[in-house]
This record gives sequence, C-alpha cells and structure tokens, in this order.
Amino acid sequence: MNCKTSKLREAIVFALVAGAGAAAPAFAQDTGSGATTLDRIEVTGSRIRSADIENQQPVLTLSRESLEQQGFTSVADVLQNLTSAGSPAIARSEVLASGENVGGYYVDLRNLGATRTLVLMNGKRLGATTSGLQDLSQIPMSAIERIEILKDGASSIYGSDAIAGVVNVITRKRFDGAEAQVYFGQYGEGDGDTEQYSITIGADGERGGVTLSAEYYNQDAVWAKDRWYAKDGNAGPDYPGSGWSAVSQNGSWSGPCGPGGATTFCTLRPGGNPANLADYVPHTADYNANSNEQMMAATAIERKSIYVNANYDLTDKVTFNADILYNQRNTLQQVAGYPYQSAAFDTPLSADSVFNPIGSDITFRRRLWEVPRTTDSKLDTVRFVPNLSGYFEVGERTFDWSVGALYNRNQIAKTGHGDMSLIASRQALGESFIDANGVARCGTAADPIDGCYAWNPLLPYGVAGPGSLADPDVQNFLFPYYTDTGVTKTTSYTADLSGSIVTLPAGELGFAVGVEHREETGRFVPDAFSQSGEYTGLPATTTAGSYELDEVYLELNVPILADVAGAKELTINAATRYSDYNNFGDTLNSKFGLVWRPTENLLVRGTWAEGFRAPSIANLYGGTGGSFEYYTDPCSVGVPGSVAGSAACTAAGVPANYVQLGQGLVPCTGWPCQTPDQFFNGSNPNLLPEKSESTTVGIVWSPQWVDGLDLNLDWYHYEIEDMIIEDSVDRILADCYVRGDASRCAVGQINRAADGHITSMFYGLANLGKMETEGFDFGVKYRLPEYSFGQFSIDWQNTYVVKYDQSGQDPDGNDIMIGRVGDAGFFRTRSNLGINWSLGDFSVNWTSRYYSGMKESCIAARPCTDPDRYANGVTDPVRRVGSNTFHDLQVSWKAPWNATVAVGANNVFDHRGPIMFTAPNSQFPYYGGFDIGQFVYMKYTQKF
Repeated sequence: MNCKTSKLREAIVFALVAGAGAAAPAFAQDTGSGATTLDRIEVTGSRIRSADIENQQPVLTLSRESLEQQGFTSVADVLQNLTSAGSPAIARSEVLASGENVGGYYVDLRNLGATRTLVLMNGKRLGATTSGLQDLSQIPMSAIERIEILKDGASSIYGSDAIAGVVNVITRKRFDGAEAQVYFGQYGEGDGDTEQYSITIGADGERGGVTLSAEYYNQDAVWAKDRWYAKDGNAGPDYPGSGWSAVSQNGSWSGPCGPGGATTFCTLRPGGNPANLADYVPHTADYNANSNEQMMAATAIERKSIYVNANYDLTDKVTFNADILYNQRNTLQQVAGYPYQSAAFDTPLSADSVFNPIGSDITFRRRLWEVPRTTDSKLDTVRFVPNLSGYFEVGERTFDWSVGALYNRNQIAKTGHGDMSLIASRQALGESFIDANGVARCGTAADPIDGCYAWNPLLPYGVAGPGSLADPDVQNFLFPYYTDTGVTKTTSYTADLSGSIVTLPAGELGFAVGVEHREETGRFVPDAFSQSGEYTGLPATTTAGSYELDEVYLELNVPILADVAGAKELTINAATRYSDYNNFGDTLNSKFGLVWRPTENLLVRGTWAEGFRAPSIANLYGGTGGSFEYYTDPCSVGVPGSVAGSAACTAAGVPANYVQLGQGLVPCTGWPCQTPDQFFNGSNPNLLPEKSESTTVGIVWSPQWVDGLDLNLDWYHYEIEDMIIEDSVDRILADCYVRGDASRCAVGQINRAADGHITSMFYGLANLGKMETEGFDFGVKYRLPEYSFGQFSIDWQNTYVVKYDQSGQDPDGNDIMIGRVGDAGFFRTRSNLGINWSLGDFSVNWTSRYYSGMKESCIAARPCTDPDRYANGVTDPVRRVGSNTFHDLQVSWKAPWNATVAVGANNVFDHRGPIMFTAPNSQFPYYGGFDIGQFVYMKYTQKF
C-alpha cells in the first residue's frame, strides 16, 4: 500500500529532532477497514523504505521550526553552528582568497574538509565546482522543510564525497496556501545591513500539488577599519602598527637621500616638490601603510532564488515529481590596492621618465591605494530533477521503485578590477613628457604613444599633479577589467528498487538496489592577463576536464531478533557500492550497521564503513596558479629551528647571516612571513582516490520515568589515507635544508636570488596526507510538561574531540602524526545549549554557543604562555587563549491575524573572541568562524 499517514510522519520527524534517532512512539493510522498500517519512509543514510529504520544511524534533523527560531539567514550559517562542523571553508573574512570557489558557502563536517562532506537536495547531489565544493548558497531558506545531517561515512550508500557524512536538505512539497516573510538585520556597529524577502505559495489537490518559493537576500559588506581586531593592523589593538607595510601609498624609491647622501628608500616629504631631489627623505615606519583601512572584514553578498516543486499522481501507483531551481548569487570582495614593487616585475621608473629625479633607472615601491582591488563573483545555478516513482505488488509484498534524472549547471563569471596591467605599466613608466595641456604622456613630444598616459609612482596618495594615480585617464589606462569564466555540469540517471525479500522470524528482510550513471564536467578559464602573467594579480591557467562513472549498490536490512528477552530488536544493515570510473578504474566500498534494542527505551547502534573520494576535476586537470605564501625559511637566522650557515644553505648561496625577506624586501620580524614574490602550484593527473574507514558506536536512551527526555551518546573514529594535499612550502624547505633530502632542493622547485631570498617556488598536489580523528557527540533533548507559566524545552548538543592528528615529519625526517586538537578551528569541545519557553502566543528562545580554548605557535613577537611545551618530538612553544561563548536571543509573538513577529540578536552581549596572530580562517588576527559583533534583527511572517 502507498499510505500517506501524516501522524506517523510527524512522529518520525519528531523522533529525529528529539534525539538524533531516538526511539519514536508507535503511532498507527486507522484505515477505512479498521486495520492499522505503517507508512514506509526513506531517511538519510539508507535507501530502504521502512517505518523504523530512522533509528539505525546518527542522524540529526533540523526542523523548519528550529530554523525559524534562529537568526541565521542561510543554510551555510545554520550548519556552521553545528557542534560537529569544522572550520569554515573560505570564510567571508578571507577576502584575499581568489579563484573559482571564492564567494560560495560550504560545510565541513568533522574538520575533514568541505570536499569530503556530500550535500544533497532531496536526496540528489548538488552541483560542485571543479574543486568538488558544493555551494550551499544556492538553496533558498524559504524552500526548506528540514535538514538531515548524517554524521558518519556513507560512500556505499551515496558515493564519493561522503567520507565525513551527508547533509540532505529536504524542501517543502504539497504546500497549500501562501506565506510571506521579511527580515531586516544590522550589526551593532551600524553596518552589515541585511534584508531578506521571501514568499511561498502552493496548491495541493487530490492528485498533486505545486509549491513555489521565491527569495531575495542582500547583506552589505563589513569593513576591517570598523572592527576592533583589524583596524590597527594584523595583531590587534595591543600591537598598533604590526603588519603595516613599507610598500605604502606614499611611494618610495631606492636612491641617495639618507644621512650624508646614503642610498636608502626615499619618499616625498609632506608638501614637497616631486621634481626636487632635496624634498625626498628616508622612508621610515611613519610612512608605512595599514592595508586594513581598505579591506573588507566580511564580503557583501546578494542572492535571488526561485524554487518550484511539482508532483502529480499519474495513477494510484505512479507519481511524477520534479524539482526546478534557479539561483543567482553575487559576491563582492574588496582588498587594499596592490603593493607594487618594480623589482618583482623588472619595471623600473625609466631614466627617461619626466618624473625621474636622478636621471637613471629607479627601483621603487608603491601601494596602488587609489584603486582598491575588487572582485565581483556572479554564479547562476539552474537545476532540474525529474523523477517517476511508485510501487507494485507481488503476492503480498510491496516493492517501491523510482527512476530519475538530474541536471545541475553552475555558471560563474568573476569580474576583477584593481590589478595593474604590466604591459601598460612598462609604457607608463618609460619615456614620457608633459604635453601642452599639462598632461603626462608616454613617448616624446615628437613621437607620442597614442592612448598612453605616464604614471608618477613617486607622487604620494592625495597629492595632485601630472601622472597622479588619481587621474581617471591614468587609471583607465593602467587598470583594465578582468573576467574569469567557468561552468560545471552534473548529470546523472538513477534507478532504484526496494522492498522485502522474505519474512524472517524477527521481521521482514528488506533490500534496496540501484544503479546510477553520472557525468561531471567542468571548466574554469582565467582572464587572458592572468594566463599570461602580464598583470599584478595571481597568475592562473585554465582548468578543464570531465569524468564519468557507472555505479551499482545493494543494501540489506536483516532483522535477527525481535521481542525476546534482552532484545526487543536486533538488526544488521549491510550495504556495498561498486563504482567504475572512466579515468582511474573501479572500487568497491561497503558499510555495516548494527542496531540492538535491549529494552523498549534503550537503543544501541554502531556502523563501520569504507569510504573513498575521487580526485576532483581541478585536482586532476587544474592549471597552474600563483600565490604569495606565508612561510618560514630555515636558512634564516632568528627563526625557530634555524639551520643558517649549514652546508645545504651555503650550497644554495644563502649568506650565513641571512634574515628572511618579506613584503618590500624588508627583513621579517615575525614568522611565518609573507613572500614578496609569487610562488606557483598546480594539479597532478596521477592522483589516486583517497581511502577511509569510519566507525561509530552509540546509544539512545529515553527513560520511561522522565516523559519527554531523550539522550544520545555517539563515539566516532575516522582514518583517511592517501589524502590529497598541497605539498607545502614549509615542508619542501624543511625536507631540503633540515632533513637533507637533496631531491627537494632542485632548481626550479626552489629558486633564490643572490641575496639569499627565495624568488619563486613550485609545489603541487600529492597523495601525501593521512589523518585520524576520534571523538564523542552527546545530546540531550527534554520537553518539560506544560505548566500554567508556560512550557520549557531544552536542546543541548555537544561534540568532544579526543584526537585530530595529521601526518607530518619530525626534525629527523621521520613520518609522525601531529596533533591539531586545540588549534584554532580544531576545538576540543563545542557545545550548543538551547532553551525555549512558550506561553500561548509568545515564545522566547535562548541559545549559548560554546567553543573551548585555542592555541597557536609563538615566537618572540608573540606572547608565549607555554614556552616549554614539548610535542611531536620537539620543543614547540605555544600561546594559549581561553574559551568563548556567544549568546543568541529571539522573542516571537503569534499575532491573531495569522502572522508571527520575531525580534532577536545573535551574540547579544557583543562578546569578542581573542586576538589570534596566525589569523586562522581569516585575513585578520581573529578566528574566521567567530561572530564579528552583535547582530540584531527583526522578521515578520504572514500566512494566508
């Protein structure tokens, strides 16, 4: 039978919400004949339809009601606050990040990486970038019915990408009526203005229904200069001026202006004449630049979404369903003007330039303050998922079937501005003259270069004059617009069958079997300037590739015992999936689960799963990219573990007293220190899939003497081998100079200048990684009895990480596992406590979000709290900071005209996290996953 028993559905949803799989009350549906039947449902983690299979695995469900009780406006923000969520992938505060993935919002379960968490929408995967990241911003909040999070590996059920777990977003269907909502919010500092408008309308008929959700969302940028942790530099208010750059908007050049005419970097004194050599003075720290004055602390974002679900019962046994989604997401980044250094591009100010004060080529440096760098990322998503499903009967057995298809296309265009064309700068810095109109032109009066405007890099910001970078003509000549484009497509065809094979003494032996054919194609094409390297931005080449695979899976649910002493239920679940890839072969991965219910109110469960992750298109077929890396040079004096003067450093031409050079070729005073030169990385077509094993064991207890109380405790353990990681700069340098591995010192991989500083490096992807993590999830749900003063409910969720170890090497080159627990983002404990009170039409929801303390490496420039710490075979001093708790409050009222009014504040006490010098998941000295201020909001919901 194909019953639609709403009571049971409500009971199962409640069970999922109230205990991550706690035992559900036994509801029944009365049929016309008086018989009782249970509806078969499919839950995340299994393909078998059953009335009680939701108990078998650690699934956490967020209902629409719980989503409404929060002040968050995106799926990503909601999931980021789960205790099992790891550090945000490309946080909005990482404004210097570049490439295809920037602007999207991703979820990372267990800190295993966002590419190892599979995101589904109604059981079908989202489209991914060429790097394998699935952007949650394409799902409108107004369309969501609930979110199910499976917190164990599930590759055998859903395929690659599900090593860490699965997030399944279930949308609203058969909605009848209309609902409109408006939302306004703002930070306590008066910025980050947020508005969201949505409407959902639907019609539910006897045989089908249509539901439409439309949503508009916009949040303004937040600026670093308006945040306490960023406005003074890269080390917070206690270290003003830290991180300020010698490459400043004042401009400076190497010449004779020091005491006694000594050569140093010179800058124009305030009010000085740029043509008068005597008006140039040594460039001191007083002229340095605080680039944070031009930086966003959080990027701006705008979303427009339309989602439609249509379903129709073609017959009593066959239903057609289709999901259609269109989403447009625009993200705007701004960072400070580029720190131009002529030596890095071999573009000196020519001796023939009209602005040259000494008559010979000049090496200079100048931050391009007048033209901050901006990137506008526009992503268009089109999604179409048609599906036919139904059931048939053979004898007394009912079998469910479905066949469907998926088409998901993400098309991206990124428009950048603020990076200088090197083709134009060579002309603008070359021979020049002042024409009759007082305009600085390229070439000579007798032979001018048409359309070329000369640039005076020695003219400070805010000082007018010929060649000023503030001149619109000069800007238009030097700063073109750059456009990167890309498209990714996911196409799949599936067929599934489930039912029961035979009746065993303990119940039905259930099965599910299915096949899938999937194709992934992707292309990301950087602008021609980027591919040629003829501009100040990071170079990159085209990523393009595709792969396809055929898969078949089988799942069995075998009841062993039922309703006997010591075993109200004992069930085994087994699944296996065979995948055949056209680019690297085939793989077989299995999963086993056990459920034992010794009493009606106590359940014990466990799973063991094999996992794998296929390399992404970018992993295999990505082009070369560039970056300005932060690293520690072991050949430098003053760094931890320095080997300055060693044979390997001497052989590389490094002076014995060399101090690592940072931006502006200025000696570093803190490490890691950012290179002044571009380093390069790339893909690897010979990568292998990652492999994993995961184990979970848990109990769910609903004590019968405390009505409404559900407790769950789950232990988890993951191991991943052959992890695809970037072969880091620090690892290469340590292998070469500390551990004596000559193969890592090859010219072309590490290149140094005559002064010893590293001018370029290449590092790529490899299956070099390994990790292991272990921990516990503990949850308490308690709905108290209703009293005259209202009803209280408590939701307390906790994650405790026992270990999080990643592969590394000790000083002797031996492979070791390095513990990360306690590092920023790798919290030992995360805890969320929610308390809800309701009385009549009023309700109050209070949430406390707790993060345990963090640690980071320390050197002389940072205060060490544990200078004698010994770990991983070496003395490893650290700086420790305390725990942090953020509190959220929402008050709501159900108005008599079928509306709900809610006001609230996230981080209601405006709690500030600690300064983190290492700037984890951020561009600034503050953890990128923390609240950046008090955020107040109001939302109004009207139902019709």
